Amino acid sequence: MLTNNLLKRTTLIETAPSLPGFRQFIGAWLCTHRKNLLVDVGPMNTVETLIGTLSRMGVRRIDYVLLTHVHIDHSGGLARLLEHSPATMVICHEKAVKHLTGPSKLWEASRRTLGQTAEAYGAPRPVEESRLIPHTEVSLPGLEILETPGHAGHHLSFSWEGMLFAGEAAGNYYTWENREYLRPATPPRFYKDVFLASLDRLSALEDQPICYAHFGKADSSRGMLKRFRRQILRWGDIIQKIGTEESENPVRRCVDALLHSDPELSTFPHMDPAIQERERYFIGNSVKGFLDF
Repeated sequence: MLTNNLLKRTTLIETAPSLPGFRQFIGAWLCTHRKNLLVDVGPMNTVETLIGTLSRMGVRRIDYVLLTHVHIDHSGGLARLLEHSPATMVICHEKAVKHLTGPSKLWEASRRTLGQTAEAYGAPRPVEESRLIPHTEVSLPGLEILETPGHAGHHLSFSWEGMLFAGEAAGNYYTWENREYLRPATPPRFYKDVFLASLDRLSALEDQPICYAHFGKADSSRGMLKRFRRQILRWGDIIQKIGTEESENPVRRCVDALLHSDPELSTFPHMDPAIQERERYFIGNSVKGFLDF
């Protein structure tokens, strides 16, 4: 019954930047059951949209932000949101505090890695340390915090009263016209054994609905995690085979091979061209993580 009540009070608010093909790409999860929680806040350049949506929904107070990781598409708008909501506290990884209070290195790394996409997300601003609660110091009834490194070194997942918010630890999950699409997010630096250990940690939880930052929800966490683990192993086999061959542009060859052979990517031909271009970019970035590994 508790999970059913929470489902009714859980909303995905889109926080996508104004880029071609990025519609329904990323969001912040709002939970209004017992406490008002936000899981991630999105980029700096879309945080006003988030704030406006919260206001239209009549949400006047956010008790906690649960921050999965510090990548700027998840945390970039945090300082502005905290200005808007002065009572809000942020639960984050203990090693994320320095990146949030002093985000200049994070911003420069984002610009090097993402280029124009980082500019579209916008530069993060410093967050006051007094607003941050390291995850090792949290005691909130109904909240279970799991360290799930892999997509990012300091990644957290949250189980809140029977719903799992996995950030990008469980991959990216989309649906188009009732077709499913599941892909890894494994940018460099990627450590497959660490990533798989995080999946096993999530799979050990009781089965529950699973919510993805990119960009949707599925009913069975264990079912989705089982599919995703198989996909990681499949990608590893395909990429290792191509990566050991002498050829030009191994990343492109890997992307083409994955799109051809991975059933979890079979929705790709049905996507709009702009979304296909976006996905080719992010698949390629994930391939680079495997090749470096």
